[in-house]
Amino acid sequence: MVNQQAEVKKATNPKVKMTPSEAIVETLVKENVKEVYGIVGSAFMDMLDLFPTAGIRFIPVRHEQSAGHMADAYERVTGTAGVIVGQNGPGITNMVTSVAAANQAHSPMVVISPSAGTGSIGLDGFQEANQVSIFEDITKETVRVTHKNRVADCLRTAFRIAYAERGPVLYDIPRDLFYGEMEDYILEPNQYRADKRGYGDPTAIERAVALLKDAKNPVIISGRGSVDADGVDSVVKLAEHLTAPAACAYMHNDAFPADHPLAVGPIGYMGSKAAMHTLKQADVVLAIGTRLSQFGTLPCYDIDYFPKNAKIIQVDINPRQIGRTHPVEVGIIGDAKAASDEIYRQLQSATPSPAKNSQRLTEVSKLKEEWDQELVDLAMEDGNPINPRRALLELTKVLPENTIISSDIGNVSSTANAYLKFNQTRRHIAALTFGNTGFSYPAAIGAQLAEPDAPVVAIVGDGAWGMSLHEVSTAVEQNIPVIACVFNNRSWAAEKKNQVDYYDDRYVGSNIEGPDFAEVAKSMGALGYTIDKAEDIGPIVKEVLQQRKPAVLNIYVDGTQLAPPFRKDALHMPIRLLDKYKHLDYNEWKK
Repeated sequence: MVNQQAEVKKATNPKVKMTPSEAIVETLVKENVKEVYGIVGSAFMDMLDLFPTAGIRFIPVRHEQSAGHMADAYERVTGTAGVIVGQNGPGITNMVTSVAAANQAHSPMVVISPSAGTGSIGLDGFQEANQVSIFEDITKETVRVTHKNRVADCLRTAFRIAYAERGPVLYDIPRDLFYGEMEDYILEPNQYRADKRGYGDPTAIERAVALLKDAKNPVIISGRGSVDADGVDSVVKLAEHLTAPAACAYMHNDAFPADHPLAVGPIGYMGSKAAMHTLKQADVVLAIGTRLSQFGTLPCYDIDYFPKNAKIIQVDINPRQIGRTHPVEVGIIGDAKAASDEIYRQLQSATPSPAKNSQRLTEVSKLKEEWDQELVDLAMEDGNPINPRRALLELTKVLPENTIISSDIGNVSSTANAYLKFNQTRRHIAALTFGNTGFSYPAAIGAQLAEPDAPVVAIVGDGAWGMSLHEVSTAVEQNIPVIACVFNNRSWAAEKKNQVDYYDDRYVGSNIEGPDFAEVAKSMGALGYTIDKAEDIGPIVKEVLQQRKPAVLNIYVDGTQLAPPFRKDALHMPIRLLDKYKHLDYNEWKK
């Protein structure tokens, strides 16, 4: 029987004579890779030459960091691992920031990393760097090709680990190994990796069901794992059966439909007070597909909301994340959808009739109404020229329901957390906890390539825009109709707020001046609009949506209306000991 199976496999996948470049490209085709992002380089040109015939579109970015953000967002929307490539040395090292961001975002990605040729490794030759050591701490694995006969095998390993461990993998290949002749199989992905995982330990599921069945105030937190597993509908069923309010994990506002009566909004920095007040009262917390990140569960609005005595049930596909930040009563290592479905099935058996807690629904509804009204009231306060909250409010009013929104890091981008509501999954693409500026615009481009017919909008501050505006050229060249909403307050406003609260309004490095971004956009071939009246935002956004062209909206907002400090937990009032700096001491200027 074993020999028969081996014969069948050989017949199905006979070894083929090909070049290493062909082996790489054919493996990418089998992995359903449609786009590869990067900047053209001699190191991988033999592989690049095959892309058009193979049906792979090469997206030439203007900076390699952008390639990683595009691939990250593409994966978040499609579920297919993003692929990036660059010239050995500086091309690959330019990707460090975006690969690190994807690593913390748990986005499967393969970094094709040409390195120095085998005959010159270690000689400090032109564009040589020890790329493997540089990427070891910001990827799930670094896979090195040691012989031309192993190029396909090693690439399969890279994809296997990227999907299994949910993150980027470096595929390091000496540049001379793209050439020559080899023999290998071209395998289907199911022959070397498995995508589906079960619901976890049955005993753990039973314990979770027992806790939920008897809970008085259960609350659900749904995270990216629910989205990635296409399991949000399953989470909804659980919430309805338990009459459990459901919050979204930090910056995953698409992890539970906002229009559902049990939805309370996102937790974390600048999230929903309704979610926080609800979670504070929980006796059992069911955290599905979330690592409950330390930053994403910190107090906000002076509300220390994460419950200290609640029993936590955490479902995560990665065993490393279970109980990492908050002690758990039950840890379930499993797929978010599969685990949710099994918990729901057993709950139905244990309590056939769904809980009907009308009082709880009324309380949740009241909290949401109060929070929604507070958001409007805060937005309608006058600003000079525009209150940034008002700009966010007017923007969200006119965007179609299927809009994908990418958000950067920074003052206005983070304030958007409170205003962004989604009823569909894979709509919210945020910078998350790596927190690098310059994320949202290239991410928007990747998301648009992933879903060409959906409107895609990037929310970005003027500081972060300075790091990404060069990619307008990419959007124009490739006809990618993303809309950049640049909230321009002429400052690095998140850091400026620290200087307001902790450094007596002493601004060092936080005030910045930029060009007229609308005119810059026009010079690059995109649509450009300058907006300094709140009532103009809606009509202009509608006009741009109809034109389906790359566009930049330069929205001037008030630089004094700032959100609370990001890292209030890590800041202290300044103490100065040397006489030279005594006048800067908190005890001096607070008088």
